[in-house]
Amino acid sequence: MANNQQTYYVPEQSKWPIVATVGMLLTLYGVASIMVSGSQGESAQGAWIIFSIGSLVMVYMLFGWFGSVIRESRAGLYSDQMDRSFRWGMAWFIFSEVMFFAAFFGALFYARVFAVPWLGGEGDKGASAMLWEGFQATWPLINNPDPEAYPAPEGVIGAWGLPLVNTILLVTSSFTVTVAHHALKENNRKKVKIWLAATIVLALVFLGLQAEEYVHAYQDLNLTLQSGIYGSTFFMLTGFHGAHVILGTLILIVMFIRIQKGHFTGDNHFGFEAASWYWHFVDVVWLGLFVFVYVI
Repeated sequence: MANNQQTYYVPEQSKWPIVATVGMLLTLYGVASIMVSGSQGESAQGAWIIFSIGSLVMVYMLFGWFGSVIRESRAGLYSDQMDRSFRWGMAWFIFSEVMFFAAFFGALFYARVFAVPWLGGEGDKGASAMLWEGFQATWPLINNPDPEAYPAPEGVIGAWGLPLVNTILLVTSSFTVTVAHHALKENNRKKVKIWLAATIVLALVFLGLQAEEYVHAYQDLNLTLQSGIYGSTFFMLTGFHGAHVILGTLILIVMFIRIQKGHFTGDNHFGFEAASWYWHFVDVVWLGLFVFVYVI
């Protein structure tokens, strides 16, 4: 394989940025429409169709664009400068994801510390208590001030059941992917496959338990997106995190396939390293969720 260390590779014109834009537009519009229209009715059905089409476009884009990058890398077209560009790009991408979740954690903090206590008569804006007479400010909020518009949940997900198990699974997966990464640096490909496969299994078990938790919340606790501020913040935070876990799992599966095909060497494996960075980010976000959503 050639190794171009002196020149900076400039790829040819590509359709993938345009395809990605269309896919993101359809996907996000579909998600927003589902949230607005709910899960029933013709409008919801149309929203799910738009979301599904957008998701398929995104899958097509990811396979096509990343396939092009892999072929260019395998052809030795990338220099050290290009490698630094990839590293900076991945770092800024993860930073943007940190800010994304910071916004939702900020909304949770604002609701718990300011908005709900104000409705209960506390603080500088305690006069807001006149909006709903007799409202008792508690968190988690299971006595909504307007129960007719937002039916209160019958309970919340306890921290020491499935959420604790999921925490153990993700922390363990962070360890296993680190072991796989170090094995790759040592060119021990058999060890890489074992520990990366273990990471993927742990991720799939996490997703299965998260789905079970959602079924329990909807069917047994009446805890939904329409359950007021607690339900909406709970599902926005855990739902978006779950979406990131799904994406991270797919990335790890792709890395496993590439390892099987003989890709990467001990000193040239940024694709695998970037995947491990992303997975560690997903794990850290879950730790914040476990503490601030489930425990406190």
